[in-house]
Amino acid sequence: MRRDEIRRWAEELGFTSTGFTDIDLAGAEQRLVDWLAAGLHGSMTYFDRHGTVRSRPAALVPGTVSVISVTCDYLTEPNASLPALLDHPERAYVSRYALGRDYHKRMRRRLEQLASRLQQVIGPFGYRAFCDSAPVLEKALAEKAGLGWIGKHTNLIDKRRGSWFFLGELYTDLEITPDRPATGHCGTCVRCIDVCPTQAIVAPYVLDARRCISFLTIENRGPIPLEFRRAIGNRIFGCDDCQIFCPWNKFAEPVDDTDFKPRHGLDQADLTELFAWTAAEFETRTLGSAIRRIGYRGWLRNIAVALGNARTSKRVIDALSMRRDDPDELVREHVNWALAQHQRSTELV
Repeated sequence: MRRDEIRRWAEELGFTSTGFTDIDLAGAEQRLVDWLAAGLHGSMTYFDRHGTVRSRPAALVPGTVSVISVTCDYLTEPNASLPALLDHPERAYVSRYALGRDYHKRMRRRLEQLASRLQQVIGPFGYRAFCDSAPVLEKALAEKAGLGWIGKHTNLIDKRRGSWFFLGELYTDLEITPDRPATGHCGTCVRCIDVCPTQAIVAPYVLDARRCISFLTIENRGPIPLEFRRAIGNRIFGCDDCQIFCPWNKFAEPVDDTDFKPRHGLDQADLTELFAWTAAEFETRTLGSAIRRIGYRGWLRNIAVALGNARTSKRVIDALSMRRDDPDELVREHVNWALAQHQRSTELV
């Protein structure tokens, strides 16, 4: 098996790096078991349901013996420009991976094309393509495949270009010589831990999802706990702080990939304008986007919190007041919380 050819084909399909690994994830499995036992996955019960299938590729896809792991860069703007958008008094912050088209489909399509190209050369073989779409330990596999190391924030880091990339995998029944696993280079740096708005990185390499803004604004379907609402700031879908301030991302280069370019102005959007979207507008403007998974009520809930943290103005208060009597109790509660923040702010003046 000529691995250099596979890497070349992967690069032609838009992947940034490609590595190969076996399926022994015993060390990663123990960390997963410990994380689950501590309850740090919160309400993401699918972790419990999947159990060790996530760390045993052959249990998910029988016959798997090797994994082709790939990365795909997605940041379309300079990393240095992002801090100015955090906690902006008027604009929304959307996690950069969600600004363009849904990466799940784009990545899997490219992986299927890679498998087809390989089959043209060696003939039919067994495989399945994944990208954050099944119980797969993507970061552990990528680390074993030499594509980077899992940093203290639990994201994968490549010392040549940081961490702004998606991960994807081809589970295969092919015997492929594995690459050398990557080694860590975080050293004594704890920048990601220090900047986390909700202190979700409770120890180096340990994330408490229950405190993570990405969990709170995406996976969480209920109310956002009061203790975290102020810390969320203007982050209406996900959070990138630990990546933005990671020193390794000074090496990240913006990419010119039409699939990942911002749509509907979401990279610079005004909070009140987003809050005015109707349900039909939400459905139309999030078509083919990862944002759609939170639904319209989650969208309004998140923006209500961000508006509660915004600079007090007639425009903000009017926008919130229009939804004071929203028929959805979840939205209504967050709107009234936001209005109370502005009332308190005016009382302090």
